[in-house]
Amino acid sequence: MHPLLGGAEMRCFMGLFGKKKLQKPEDENVAQGREAAQPGQDRRETGSPAAGGRTEESRERGSQPVEKQPERKEYIRGAGGTIVTKSILSGASKLKWMFRQEGGPGNGWVAFGDTDSQEYVNDANNMAVVDFNTLANIEPTVVNIFHMPMGSDLEFCSDKRGKYFVDTRTGKEIREPVKHPAQIAFEKNLKFLNQETYPLEFFQMLFTGSGETEVISAGTTDFPTGEVVLADPMAYLGSKYETVLDRRIPPGSYPVELSVFRSRIAGLRIAAARLMVCDRPPVRYELAMPKGKKIEDLGKPGVWTFFGVDAGLASFADSRTSSDYRNFLENWQKENPGKNKYLDYFAPLFRKSYEANPEVQTPDGNFIEWRLPETGQRIVFFTSGMGDGMYSGYWGLDENGETVCLVAPFMNPELF
Repeated sequence: MHPLLGGAEMRCFMGLFGKKKLQKPEDENVAQGREAAQPGQDRRETGSPAAGGRTEESRERGSQPVEKQPERKEYIRGAGGTIVTKSILSGASKLKWMFRQEGGPGNGWVAFGDTDSQEYVNDANNMAVVDFNTLANIEPTVVNIFHMPMGSDLEFCSDKRGKYFVDTRTGKEIREPVKHPAQIAFEKNLKFLNQETYPLEFFQMLFTGSGETEVISAGTTDFPTGEVVLADPMAYLGSKYETVLDRRIPPGSYPVELSVFRSRIAGLRIAAARLMVCDRPPVRYELAMPKGKKIEDLGKPGVWTFFGVDAGLASFADSRTSSDYRNFLENWQKENPGKNKYLDYFAPLFRKSYEANPEVQTPDGNFIEWRLPETGQRIVFFTSGMGDGMYSGYWGLDENGETVCLVAPFMNPELF
């Protein structure tokens, strides 16, 4: 804990800020004589000395314009507000302590200077809330610790190797950028995906609607032939790069269910998708092999079991529907030269889906049930977890080895 703030003082300090109307970052910048222009604004329009302009007084004196201050750099977009002592902002002190308080204003970060006394920080008038980038422009090293968790308590230090932070609780030196928790979870998730199989409990966890997951119906997909295709509909569906599966299902129409996961660090995501072939419960899952390959072929040269995603979307489709879909896109592109199939055609459909089901989607939409205009065949498109990557399908089988469902896992919720 920062030596100036014990538990009681910290509660008092945050209480002062909870009752006092905080100054806006822009007001504080002006008060400190710092640049207040918004990012992208031409500061020459301000006519201020800080912008390189000349005041009436300076023109009357015939003095030279004040030297233009350096550009304010945006290190982290949307970084949020940070409590900083005015001594740091004015240059009267140098950054010395940083801690991150749960429930505090803005992003929770608080910064104290090396000359700040207990009496100084106890007075809320000596504090200001500024954008985190304002502090980063004073001391860029703070960017390294931006993603550290609530409760972090750090001392700013320097030596011959450079500037760094020390965790006051553990003594650990922090000299490299700390990754966002979502990035750490993403990397772990990559290692988790595409295994030969998973325990039955993993698939059950995805589709029981427990914890932070909710199972929803996204629509129905038609299978006129029963030959199943896994593919990104914006990048590979209908192309030679789609993944046609070896196991077939009876021709028919089958519902698609999605496991909607609400993650504290990654937001709302589709953790997995499931094509329901029948109502019987699966007793085991088997890796879905590409056409012409069997489980016994795993590990052989040229045998791959995944499908690629390059547009953040995935789908279950029939091979005939896939071919018709390719023809539709080719004709649409000829009729709409220069337009983008997603932005100009599908994006509005995803937004309408969100408007119809906002409680289980993000504003850009996470799934649609779409009909081919010529044939009326349906395909369900859905977002793929954390986005682009390589994913595998898994057949859910009953005690007789018959197909019950097909699951495409995108995320392990326990990692997020």
